[in-house]
Amino acid sequence: MKELVPTGKLRVAIAISPAPSALFAVKDAATGKFHGVTVDLGTALAKKLGVPVEFVPHLASGEIQNSAASGKWDVTFMPVDDERKKAVDFGNAYHLLQSTYLVAPGSTLMKVEDANAPGVRIGGVANTATFRAALRTAPKATFVTVPGVVAATDAMNAKQIDCIALSRESLSGLALKIPGSRILDGGFLNSSTAVAVPKGKPEALAYASQFIEEAKASGLVRKAFDAMNLKNSQVAPAGMKP
Repeated sequence: MKELVPTGKLRVAIAISPAPSALFAVKDAATGKFHGVTVDLGTALAKKLGVPVEFVPHLASGEIQNSAASGKWDVTFMPVDDERKKAVDFGNAYHLLQSTYLVAPGSTLMKVEDANAPGVRIGGVANTATFRAALRTAPKATFVTVPGVVAATDAMNAKQIDCIALSRESLSGLALKIPGSRILDGGFLNSSTAVAVPKGKPEALAYASQFIEEAKASGLVRKAFDAMNLKNSQVAPAGMKP
């Protein structure tokens, strides 16, 4: 409790987007409340601990990563990559992640490899695992950094970028907001989304990891996916660690 709930309430860092995913939550315009997989998991963890929950919104996982040492949040959920392990300690995974591209209306790109070409403009959210993987796998392309998912959507609608690099789940929702856009088959990043805590909190990490295993076994993770219409999202296997 000392490591995980130092203020007496569980402060859960979440990323906000217009479309939900295993990572991104959405904000109800009418009520101001957050809904999503990470909201359900954070709520259940706080209930297990017997403390109130507070959600700390961010534009994307990179912003959460950058605030890990600030003391503003206690637990989060985000895609795993090696760069991010310098800022947070990852616990067990709850989701199998694949990142790919959404291509603009009229685009001739047909597969992920096609994006690795001069003149192809790839938009991505700064400091995210997905954007770093895109940079590695498409070195010939031109990269356009955006602060969040809304900005990426606006950039494509304004014909400033040819592709958006995000998780497949996130792109499924965005495709509806950009008529004529397409999600490419395959992926340039296959990873997982896992619970995480700021560095140096081993007891908090162990408790959060145990909670994730219970949430997978009880069906809570599957239920959280289905509640946001993420029917194709895959629950990570039991015991999976990054």
